[in-house]
Amino acid sequence: MTTIIRESSTRIKTGIVLIVAMLILGYIDSYFLFWLVFGIMLMISISESKKLFGLKSDSIYVYTSLLWFAAYFYPMPEDLLFIVAIGYASQLAYKKTLNQKLFLPLLYPTASFLFLLTLYSEYGVMTLLWLLIIVASTDIGAYFVGKGFGKTQFCETSPNKTIEGVIGGVLFAVFLGTIFSTEGTNIVAAIVISSIVSFSSIFGDLFESYLKREAGVKDSGTLLPGHGGVLDRTDGYLFGAIVMLVMLRIMI
Repeated sequence: MTTIIRESSTRIKTGIVLIVAMLILGYIDSYFLFWLVFGIMLMISISESKKLFGLKSDSIYVYTSLLWFAAYFYPMPEDLLFIVAIGYASQLAYKKTLNQKLFLPLLYPTASFLFLLTLYSEYGVMTLLWLLIIVASTDIGAYFVGKGFGKTQFCETSPNKTIEGVIGGVLFAVFLGTIFSTEGTNIVAAIVISSIVSFSSIFGDLFESYLKREAGVKDSGTLLPGHGGVLDRTDGYLFGAIVMLVMLRIMI
């Protein structure tokens, strides 16, 4: 275990800095500040996704900026996806030359950041903290259990991910997620939500791995030492936020 920690020191240090930054952001608890920080992360993610999807046009920045600006004022930001989708489809039908790959960043990562913003606006900062704990503990549990005991490959998309690591990550997330669930959430709902969100975050990581393999790159970017790019660090949250919002609307 000591060897694993020593080999991952840079990754751990960066992770701690990011968690502390999010805790400070949560303590301030400002909608504008969350919107601003998520927006900056989204634009960096768009830049990284252009590389993954093989996009050359910079028009995606204009569309995304307008969408994010509107999201600040609209009470249910995720609804705006359909307006933008209609806009894309209308341009495609009219021009016939619009690059159809421009739709891809609308689904990933733009949709996920809109759901993150909606999750905060509907359920508050403590729900974002709950999501942070679930996804972070999944990542930590899967990493250390996989490194220490993993033998059985989980899937071909990510050869280093093991079944043992996945199980360890989900169990760790359910344990901590249940403890830190939001006030008023009964234990059954906390366990169900934590487990499903944890499992979905694993597939968020797998999807990012798939995109990188298809693009022939190791990381989506180089901004975060030991982690890669913003998409490399937020991939689990981008799937987990959507699933958590849906689960909360069903169960709470």
